Amino acid sequence: MVRFLLPLFLLLVTVTRAQETDWALQEEIKKTVLGFAGDVGVYVKDIRSGKVALYQSDTLFPTASIVKVPILLGVMDRLHRGELRYDSIFIYTDSLLYAGEDILGSFKSNEKIELKKVIMLMMTTSDNTASLWLQSIAGTGTRINQILDSIGFKYTRVNSRTPGREENRTQYGWGQTTPREMGELLERIYRQQLFSPATDQRILRCMGRNFWDEDEALSRIPPYVEVFSKNGCVNASRSEAMIVNAPHRPFVFCVFTNNNKDQRWTHDNEAWALARNLADLLWNHFEPTELNPRQ
Repeated sequence: MVRFLLPLFLLLVTVTRAQETDWALQEEIKKTVLGFAGDVGVYVKDIRSGKVALYQSDTLFPTASIVKVPILLGVMDRLHRGELRYDSIFIYTDSLLYAGEDILGSFKSNEKIELKKVIMLMMTTSDNTASLWLQSIAGTGTRINQILDSIGFKYTRVNSRTPGREENRTQYGWGQTTPREMGELLERIYRQQLFSPATDQRILRCMGRNFWDEDEALSRIPPYVEVFSKNGCVNASRSEAMIVNAPHRPFVFCVFTNNNKDQRWTHDNEAWALARNLADLLWNHFEPTELNPRQ
């Protein structure tokens, strides 16, 4: 089970409620999202100062593939408790196939693959066949939701293939969260406050190899800066969650959208353009040019 100390949790709750707002940045975020044809939620936090900038940050949104962060936690919980090894060998079978363009789905039935490679496919390429397999390996969505509940997250949930959550799946799809909760979850991983330093660092390594960096906000962060991220996209929802390990002021950035009018799968999609614009705003705010002569 996830390490869970009540005093620490109460401290985190107190800190969350007492967060100071960066009003100037929050106003710039509001200006940036103004006129977007859909629903938007944004959560930003300066990790060092603790200041936040928010826009509809407590609204529920579909996770799409960002649900793979909770799935990863479920797998890491079993690793932390010694029930699995990172290099455990699993056997892929055709029954695991989720139709699409996944890499794992191109495997022949009965081929062997290491757990760490299945995790890489889920977090790096967002392979859905790998992700649904790992959801089962983690103990199903029910077990993952129990873990989330035990560490104080009341809105972030896995819905798909999870008994009792059929209605939520109809509304939100594979999973659901709020920008604030996903941001706070990433921060706890970054601060190594979930399992153990070794396990939490492994989670960060898994989240630091995102293939999807062309259309998304990630494309606006300089390539020499470490970013721990996951994106999620379906027709009417394009979202990203990340920690940017900026040299001077590391920050959390989560942007979620839903009910998007623009559902094109092109670089100039309105939601992707918004995410890139927000990333530009945040990078220039936290790492202005005078601090980064390479810009």
